[in-house]
Amino acid sequence: MQDAPKPAKDPVRVVVLGGGTAGWMTAAGIARLLPGIASVQLVESEEIGIVGVGEATLPHIRGFVEKLGIDEAAFMKATHATYKLGIDFRDFGRIGESYIHPFGSFGEEVQGVGFHHWWLELARHGMAREIGDYSLAVAAAKANRFRPPAQGDGLASTYGYAYQFDATLFGPFMRDFARGIGVVRHEGRVVSVERDAVSGDVVALVLADGRRITGDLFVDCSGFRSILLGQELGEAWEDWTHWLPCDRAAAMPCTHATQDLRPYTTATAMPAGWRWQIPLQHRMGNGYVFSSAHISEEQACEAIIAAAEGTPLATPRILKFRPGRRSRSWSHNVIGVGLASGFLEPLESTSIYLAQMAITYLIELFPVGGTVDPRDRDEFNRLVDMEYDRVRDFLILHYHATTRADSEFWNHVRTMRVPDSLAGKLELWRRAARIEKYSDGLFYDASWIAVYVGQGMLPEAHDPRAAIIAPDALARATERLRMAVAGEVATMPGHRDYLMREAARLAEAA
Repeated sequence: MQDAPKPAKDPVRVVVLGGGTAGWMTAAGIARLLPGIASVQLVESEEIGIVGVGEATLPHIRGFVEKLGIDEAAFMKATHATYKLGIDFRDFGRIGESYIHPFGSFGEEVQGVGFHHWWLELARHGMAREIGDYSLAVAAAKANRFRPPAQGDGLASTYGYAYQFDATLFGPFMRDFARGIGVVRHEGRVVSVERDAVSGDVVALVLADGRRITGDLFVDCSGFRSILLGQELGEAWEDWTHWLPCDRAAAMPCTHATQDLRPYTTATAMPAGWRWQIPLQHRMGNGYVFSSAHISEEQACEAIIAAAEGTPLATPRILKFRPGRRSRSWSHNVIGVGLASGFLEPLESTSIYLAQMAITYLIELFPVGGTVDPRDRDEFNRLVDMEYDRVRDFLILHYHATTRADSEFWNHVRTMRVPDSLAGKLELWRRAARIEKYSDGLFYDASWIAVYVGQGMLPEAHDPRAAIIAPDALARATERLRMAVAGEVATMPGHRDYLMREAARLAEAA
């Protein structure tokens, strides 16, 4: 007689507090990627609004959408999205200068030497063109052209892309998707939190109507309020305003001023911060990210009204934030995702990435059976802290690597003492054009090179192997690369044309 099969373990009961982008991404990710292992409930209140202004993303979002099995064209239609090949930075290093930080590489490594060393050797002889001329992503962005990258190792595979979408539509899209795969939504406002008297773990959320939502694992996506991680568990906030002084944004949507639909975000430096332009299918997003210590909210609103292109569709809306992160993003059985865990600022579009990163690490370190292993919790916190610290350093670089001295704000960021971790990176670059190597995380070589070179921070020396090839021969080789890039761009459709083609394909499939 065979033994009776053992009953399957009950799924871990996950309760997500807060909807919006972070909440519904978390709920959808856990439900889709841990089927049978976790059950997911989400608590949100219509009384509480969402930030809903972050409209630009990084290429990692594509992997998230793909893993969840979401059709890209359908997702883009629902969120009025456009494609994004990078970010155009204007006036950051010097007024009147600009560069594009591409989602792709500059040239290619030759004989073990990174392309930027060959470019620096050409520059030493006065023979180099702009480094962006050797990037397919940069050239395509400037030409307002787009096509998904090819598979393989050829030139057409040397870039990636992200999305620019309406954040007020992304949350509802993810909500509908999540509920369609089994996530249970509870409407209600949390009035108290029940905790275990011995372990201190959260055991239930009590809603205003008296309902108790019990769970094994709680994910705090309650935004800056951080109801569980910050208020209930008292995880301290590490304030980074002294390095990233911008703490406000004045956001204002406008109509499109031209027929061009740029496949990139524009960031233009301003006297007390910077302003964004994010082209969506139906409108242009505009906003002024500023330091309230250097300009008033009223002045910032006046500035974005004066600078914005197109006809305003609403009056500017002020959003307040504090750059920094929690001392721990996982405490007891509570994990903070999104703004409840930390926030830096909108520059480089990292907010959704940091939420996605936390979701990914949580799934990898998920407490099967519901019992949290302190070692997994510590590893999660180490990884999250590493990501925040690296992004922080990269954002500080945009402000610190400048010659601007035209306002109190730029004088402050240019002369401030930076974190030791960034100081070490700057020394590596200044001394020998080296970029700190790491295999995981965000912003690899090309990203740092784009900002260093784009903002005029050229190193004292570079790899001596780049001098092995005669300058004339090196110039001919790089010119062939530039022409190949230009030729590839010429075969790409316009960004708007490609979007219309995808919309037509979706309509035919419907």
